[in-house]
Amino acid sequence: MTNLLDGLKAIARDDQILENEPMSRHTTFRVGGPADVVFLPESPEQTVRAIEAAKAVGAPCMVIGNGSNLLVRDGGIRGLVILLGEGMAAIARVENVITAWAGASLARVAAYAQASGLSGLEFASGIPGTLGGGCAMNAGAYGGQLSDCLIDAQVYLNGAVRTLTKEEMRMGYRTTLPLREGGVVLSARFELTPDDPERIAARMRELNQRRRDKQPLNFPSAGSTFKRPEGHFAGALIEQAGLKGRSVHGAQVSEKHAGFIVRTGEATAADIIQLIRIVQDEVRRTSGVTLEPEVRIIGEER
Repeated sequence: MTNLLDGLKAIARDDQILENEPMSRHTTFRVGGPADVVFLPESPEQTVRAIEAAKAVGAPCMVIGNGSNLLVRDGGIRGLVILLGEGMAAIARVENVITAWAGASLARVAAYAQASGLSGLEFASGIPGTLGGGCAMNAGAYGGQLSDCLIDAQVYLNGAVRTLTKEEMRMGYRTTLPLREGGVVLSARFELTPDDPERIAARMRELNQRRRDKQPLNFPSAGSTFKRPEGHFAGALIEQAGLKGRSVHGAQVSEKHAGFIVRTGEATAADIIQLIRIVQDEVRRTSGVTLEPEVRIIGEER
């Protein structure tokens, strides 16, 4: 790691570099072993330079946001984790267009749009992820998704920074070209519609109340555990399989919404993964449907 650390120190301050950092501090599941090195960039350019510093010394490199759609195994992550957070959270507006860096939370971007009297991101106000990850997976909720209003995104892909139009992003259900090809979204632009800020706020409050009523927000989780299978709803299939409340140590299929696996006790990542596999096996047995995890599972076994 010495060469990697030297490369990072050449482009950033020491307080932007964390060694042997527990990933449980950086995921909404609150589990995960240590990453060898975590880097906190403060601009898109610095993000790219950190990726290239890792490449230069042959170190594995991974870019994450606030860890809301992520499960890190108990053995942690080897190499470099670039954590897009407050240093990468700039937001700006020009007329009806909002530009945001990848580390800005979707909730903060939605709130900025509301305060600016711009409608179109209300659905994103309760999504716990950051803009970069949200764009990479075309995040959505309550009938809206980021592809509805995206203009373009600045993406580091195949060794170069490119601006991809919405069409070039090839956005589908929870997928995009950068996600499929290992690209990193650095920033994005959205074209929104002028509206009264109070009406926008009212819609946001309604959606967030629906979220609180239906989702187990009082326990650590990674959001919806499984993608929606075509023609079905994951939560309904899991409940029909009799799995609501099923647990492995402190990991549990939520009793409030079966589409969520939550951490009710001291579950490890291994416990959560075991429960995911139990759910997949039982749903396949009872319905013939194969559930695909929406949560990304990364890192090494302990």
